[in-house]
Amino acid sequence: MCGRYAAITPPQAMEALFQTLGALPNFPGRFNIAPTQSAPVVRWNAQTGERRLDMLRWGLVPSWAADMAGGVKMINARSESVTEKPTFRQAFARRRCLVPMTAFYEWRVENGTKQAYAIAPANPDTAAFAGLWEGWKDPASGEWMRTYTVLTTAANDVIGHIHHRMPVILTPDHWPAWLGETDADASALLDLLRPYPANETRFWAVGPRVGNVRNDDADLLAPQVTSTLF
Repeated sequence: MCGRYAAITPPQAMEALFQTLGALPNFPGRFNIAPTQSAPVVRWNAQTGERRLDMLRWGLVPSWAADMAGGVKMINARSESVTEKPTFRQAFARRRCLVPMTAFYEWRVENGTKQAYAIAPANPDTAAFAGLWEGWKDPASGEWMRTYTVLTTAANDVIGHIHHRMPVILTPDHWPAWLGETDADASALLDLLRPYPANETRFWAVGPRVGNVRNDDADLLAPQVTSTLF
């Protein structure tokens, strides 16, 4: 799964990379994004023909949910069942998005303790998580909340030493189809949800401070020395 990640690219650079239009969100860059927090998401507006960069809440809440309580459990969606699960089925068909990222974190038990690792594409400036988004209206206040989830798949040969799952990472050549800018049927979209190439994946041990969501600084991505060899 993917339960914590970093997105440190400034909004202006995200705008250039993803070719978005419209007002930019106030986002200083984050080193430790956690479930229920808001982060930048790229969506395609079919009516205006524009990509937009907006802040959405991590943890998908379907439009038919009675409340938002279940969102914290919906931070990830398994690619293998995304067309079958009622929670994700409509979002997969109509509301796909890109989630800008720099790296993500996973933990592995080593010598009785949990060792944190940062994992990233070799070129993180040209990659994003595959995501889904939904809109949910609070029946009490009438306020709309927009939320997202990150698609996951089987780990590649590198990440498999740390965790058996990994987020789906898409490169720019796949963005138009995933966002819905170009025609792609369900089969073609599902074919995009594959492990990121192992030879283009890097990882490094990081310190335990990343386990505390209150910590959010550049030191979280600093490499740490570990004696464990895969």
